[in-house]
Amino acid sequence: MIRRFHFERVEDVSSVSGCGKVAEGCVFSNGTVVLEWISEHPSVNFYQSIRDVEFIHGHQGKTKIVYDDPEIDVKKDEN
Repeated sequence: MIRRFHFERVEDVSSVSGCGKVAEGCVFSNGTVVLEWISEHPSVNFYQSIRDVEFIHGHQGKTKIVYDDPEIDVKKDEN
């Protein structure tokens, strides 16, 4: 399953992307993440995991990852 998310930036430490909803992305079933920045000059980035994304862009909690889709319990769905 693909799980969508967005960044909710509380404080813009770089003074580049602003605050609020600044990026949208998705986590693929293999853990790969695609992230698109919402701006006048958008860009798309790829990452190995959501942990990498949080480490690079989280700014010690100043940017929150907000999931737009609920987490799927795979074991529950297999029955």
